[in-house]
Amino acid sequence: MSNESTAIRSGDDYIESLRNRNLKVYLFGELVKEPVDHPVIRPSINAVAETYDLAVREESLASADSSITGLKVNRFLHIAESAEDLVLQNKMQRKLGQNTGTCFQRCVGMDAMNSLHSTTFEIDEKHGTDYHKRFLEFVKMVQKGNLVIGGAMTDPKGDRSKGPSEQEDPDLFTRIVDSDEKGVYVSGAKAHQTGCINSHWIILMPTIRLTENDKDWAIVGAVPADAEGITYIYGRQSCDTRSMEEGDIDVGNAKFGGQEALIVLDRVFIPWEKVFMNGEFEFASMLVERFTCYHRRSYVCKTGLGDVLIGAAATIADYNGVPKVSHIKDKIIEMTHLNETIFAAGIASSYQGQKMKSGVFLNDDMLAQVCKHNVTRFPYEIGRLAQDIAGGLMVTLPSEQDFRHPEAGPMLKKYLAARKGVDVENRMRILRLIENMTLGRNAVGYLTESMHGAGSPQAQRIQIQRQMQVGYKKNLAKNLAGITNDVEDPSEPSDYFKRVFKTKDSVL
Repeated sequence: MSNESTAIRSGDDYIESLRNRNLKVYLFGELVKEPVDHPVIRPSINAVAETYDLAVREESLASADSSITGLKVNRFLHIAESAEDLVLQNKMQRKLGQNTGTCFQRCVGMDAMNSLHSTTFEIDEKHGTDYHKRFLEFVKMVQKGNLVIGGAMTDPKGDRSKGPSEQEDPDLFTRIVDSDEKGVYVSGAKAHQTGCINSHWIILMPTIRLTENDKDWAIVGAVPADAEGITYIYGRQSCDTRSMEEGDIDVGNAKFGGQEALIVLDRVFIPWEKVFMNGEFEFASMLVERFTCYHRRSYVCKTGLGDVLIGAAATIADYNGVPKVSHIKDKIIEMTHLNETIFAAGIASSYQGQKMKSGVFLNDDMLAQVCKHNVTRFPYEIGRLAQDIAGGLMVTLPSEQDFRHPEAGPMLKKYLAARKGVDVENRMRILRLIENMTLGRNAVGYLTESMHGAGSPQAQRIQIQRQMQVGYKKNLAKNLAGITNDVEDPSEPSDYFKRVFKTKDSVL
């Protein structure tokens, strides 16, 4: 996407850019020699590669004109300059979910960059630092190279009742352990890190609100993914070893997959020019809240996966000869209703985006919380309905090797036939896809990650409670009911209400 001759341009270019790096990756108790060629890891790399190829095929959707470099850049590297930019992020995310059926691993980096744009600006405004200038230089570099940025926010946390400075082991939150004239050194870990091994650079960020005692943990900085002192321990996914077997049917989605790993940091060096927060503990909560505002709305990506699963359910109903049965049609309608409800909240949040002091646009927080809270629930129901429609064969289907066997294969093809004209292998493939998305390796991204990614459900409920404006709504009700002898609640309408109704003051 960059005009630079050395920039990555296609998915194939991206895959080649990951080769021969000095990565220390453990998987199944062994060091991985070349992650690009490992059968468990490669599907996740393919999913990221699709973010490059989409930008070539649908440039207006997946790329943007950057005012920072003057280049046309991948939308995942673009700083949102309008509400329309935020909307296009969502539309791109849904399309990529449709194309891959899994997590494509770049939303965290995109949302981290956008949240840092405004946060660094406001730190500088208060403290006279130059973090924003450093950050913009970093953005220029990654846009010119068209690189993948990973965002690392989640710490292991240890005892959840204690803050970073109160932990028995201080490394349970990533912290500064040393500094010199060249930069800082950090140790700790980041857990559940999506796409980290597939990134070129990783931005380290705090994960919670910090106090003055937590200054050493108030660090934001960017490091190369293969920096000295970083160890990756790859996370297991359900049915992940199927990708190491012969054949491609049992995997369910042989080409694309997600990726999570634990990142262990042992005195990892960050030069000063890549440090974007250093001890300004009071801004940690701002960064976390702005990041989660972007990222919880980014979960419209799950509607792309939902589109795939709805299509798979409709396909197996057709193969089974029951596409017109009323309860089947009703279940597919319900799946669609739930899926579009997720999308509606997310894209509405983007449409309500507002310009921050730094110039970046931030989507509406209340609707972002609603979007993500829907995601913690609705994919599970969509998945349940898909399994209902699929039938029990989804979890009792014999292996591809049995279908290829000269004696067992003909028996299976005879007794697992469905509607006339449907190839038995096609029926197998669609059943394996449904299994993959609701029980297998891509259920990680569609179900459990939907529950806990970008904050578990209670985190959204807390934010919703903070913004739900009950006092203001009580006043609305009292006004219509003709109650005039009661004490009026002082609550003013939220920013969301002000934008929707275009008023600065309470209508009361």
